Amino acid sequence: MSKMREIRHKRVRQKISGDINRPRLSVFKSNKHIYVQIINDEKRETIVSASTLDKEFKVEGRASSDKGSALDLGSLIAQRAKDKGVTRVCFDRGGYKYHGKVKQVADGARKGGLQF
Repeated sequence: MSKMREIRHKRVRQKISGDINRPRLSVFKSNKHIYVQIINDEKRETIVSASTLDKEFKVEGRASSDKGSALDLGSLIAQRAKDKGVTRVCFDRGGYKYHGKVKQVADGARKGGLQF
């Protein structure tokens, strides 16, 4: 983890915490994949997760870490969250700047019906 991302991540996590009424939507991205979780911090449990590694997400010839994949991943996590009864979340960008893939995940989740 880069030093600046670590500083931003700590600052964001001091302010954002998920509970049963409004869990935290957390984003992590590696060089090849993007991972998203909806977490209840009070119980310390993951309610729903999705990543570009999931079987229903993978398609031959599709890049797993581009902006289009991030947008689709946001809508996939929104659909799974709706199935579990989650409609409102707080967004944890994980110390990443809010642009590019992180912004696309957020936009996809909003289009899928999640409220931030």
